[in-house]
Amino acid sequence: MTATIIDGKAVAQAIRNEVKAEVAQLRAKGLVPGLATVIVGKRPDSVSYVTSKRQTCEELGIASIGHELPETVSQEDLLALIRQLGEDPKVHGILVQLPLPKHINEEVILNAVPIDKDVDGFHPVNVGKLGMKGRQPLFAPCTPSGVVELLDRVGAKISGSRAVVLGRSNIVGMPAALLLLGRDATVTICHSKTRNIAEVTRQADILVAAIGKPKFVTADMVKPGAYVIDVGVNGVPVLNPDGTPAISEKTGKPKTKLVGDVDFDAVKEIAAAITPVPGGVGPMTIAMLMKNTLRGAKHAFGLL
Repeated sequence: MTATIIDGKAVAQAIRNEVKAEVAQLRAKGLVPGLATVIVGKRPDSVSYVTSKRQTCEELGIASIGHELPETVSQEDLLALIRQLGEDPKVHGILVQLPLPKHINEEVILNAVPIDKDVDGFHPVNVGKLGMKGRQPLFAPCTPSGVVELLDRVGAKISGSRAVVLGRSNIVGMPAALLLLGRDATVTICHSKTRNIAEVTRQADILVAAIGKPKFVTADMVKPGAYVIDVGVNGVPVLNPDGTPAISEKTGKPKTKLVGDVDFDAVKEIAAAITPVPGGVGPMTIAMLMKNTLRGAKHAFGLL
């Protein structure tokens, strides 16, 4: 059998459309959701991410409040800005683009974001609530939330399923495992010290790969009929037919392509459904950020 290819772009667009419709209803009542983005320095990747987030806000009718700070900004000045945004009633979500310069303690900064504006879902209180039975955080991290959303929209049965998460990062692996556990899956987390990983992954009805190793998950590691969500984004060299690196005529540098943590071509012949890279989980992150921002606004407006 060949797996259903889960179209993350289409699902993300559906979520954006839903958010846009709700935002329009709020704006008709004079209620405007607002997202503040804070970027320190001019790392090209960070600038690109923040620009994309701001453009999406504009498309959906969410007010975008941007702050660009020099790389030399002091931790105290950055904290002062976070506190100011925390007190601003027009701001319903605060996103501090990571990574921050080395002289700034990221944990201190993230902890300063009020939990009711923590649309990234990284505040220890929100993360802690994910791990507590009977507690629900106001926000869950965007990429793991996107993983669960994709599973729901493709019709995966999470409750009672055996789920395996490859990777234990604070950004993806751990919160994804906690979200699945909260949905009554039986969850195993695998990492670099796990023995006989293939034996564990072959038991998974749901396999989430977030380990950062290109094509790590091979077909013999996957249970037939499993739902496979590939969070990995890895740049690998493009090779010529003779095995030498392909060179870009435009830049003169070796060509690269993006691949996931899963050997997509092989695993799609085994799985029931699988996400591609690119075009799978990636588009979901900003869509879930917009959904979290809307949730933050509704909380502030007393509509939750």
